[in-house]
Amino acid sequence: MIHTLTISTQKHDAMIDITSQVKQYVRSTGVTEGQVLIYCPHTTAGIAINENADPDVVTDVLRRLDEIYPWHHKLDLHAEGNTAAHLKAITTGSSATVILHQGELVLGVWQGIYFCEFDGPRTRKAIIKVMPD
Repeated sequence: MIHTLTISTQKHDAMIDITSQVKQYVRSTGVTEGQVLIYCPHTTAGIAINENADPDVVTDVLRRLDEIYPWHHKLDLHAEGNTAAHLKAITTGSSATVILHQGELVLGVWQGIYFCEFDGPRTRKAIIKVMPD
């Protein structure tokens, strides 16, 4: 069981909460026990699980990633000029796995699933695979 989300990002850097879309797809499968894999097939975007209660967390994370990986660096050689986006994607990772129990994603109280854009705005994809026990 696989599903593709299409995500239109509006900013250069963004963390878009896709938790509700993932939950909606999982419910539609009828699977109640197993694992859910959320995968990003892009080299300048990623998937992260983190706090979704306080929007300042997203603001702070994006700001700190910019501090660590500045967009322009005099030694970067990549012709597209988006080395920082590649590094941010490596840092966040390309996937996350969530346990599915009794039809619900096992996430912490404050956790959400984010699609992380680092080279937008663009139209992107996130792939969801439900793996029953």
